[in-house]
Amino acid sequence: MAEFTVVIGNKNYSSWSLRGWLMVRIAGIEFDEIVVPLDRPETQAAIRKHSPSGRVPVLLHRGLAVWDSLAIAEYLNDLKPEAGLWPPSAAARAHARSISAEMHSSFTDLRDNMPMNIRASFPGKGMTPGVRADIERITFLWRDCRKRFAGAFQKDEGFLFGTFGAADAMFAPVATRFKTYGVTLDNDADAYCKAVLAHPAMREWIDAAEHEPWLIDKYEFK
Repeated sequence: MAEFTVVIGNKNYSSWSLRGWLMVRIAGIEFDEIVVPLDRPETQAAIRKHSPSGRVPVLLHRGLAVWDSLAIAEYLNDLKPEAGLWPPSAAARAHARSISAEMHSSFTDLRDNMPMNIRASFPGKGMTPGVRADIERITFLWRDCRKRFAGAFQKDEGFLFGTFGAADAMFAPVATRFKTYGVTLDNDADAYCKAVLAHPAMREWIDAAEHEPWLIDKYEFK
C-alpha cells in the first residue's frame, strides 16, 4: 500500500481529477488510486468518505486530506520542491501561479459548452461567442508564456515553462477539449496541445479514459 492515495472521478469526464492526478505524477511519488464514478446515486456518499468538500480530486497522506488541485500542487511542492512543479525563478513562479489561478476561476463558457469527454469527437459543437473569447484568452496565455519564459530554462520540452509542470497540468483538460471539439488553433497553440497530449502521464490517463465502462449522458451530446 502506497503512502499517498489520490481520489478521483471518471477519467473520461473529470477535468479537475486530471489536474490533481497530474500534480502527483509530476511530483514523482508512488500512490494508490481510488476512482469514484460520477453522476450516480452513490457518488456523493462515496466521495465524502475521503473529501471534506465532497468534491474530487483529493490527496490523502498520513491522515491528511488535501482537496482542490491547486492545494495539491502546493502541498506536493512543499514536500518535493526538487520535482519542479513550479518554475525555479521567482518571476516565472509568480506568473505560473497567476495563470493557474486564472484557469481555476475563469473560462466558465468553455467549461459549460465544451465539457471534457476524452473518448468523444464533437467537431463544431459548443462554439459560442463566449467560448471563442475564452479560447482566445487561453491561447494568448500559452503563447505569452512560451515566448517569455520557456526559452529561459535549460530544458525546453514544448511546455509553458520549458518542462511539464503544475501550470501545464492546470491547462491539460483544455488540450483534450480542443481535440474533442475540433477547435482550430494557430500553429503555436496547436504545437503546445500536441506536446501536452503526448506527455507520458497524459497518454496513461487518456488510455485509461478510453477503456472506462461508465457513460454520463449529459456529456455525450446525444
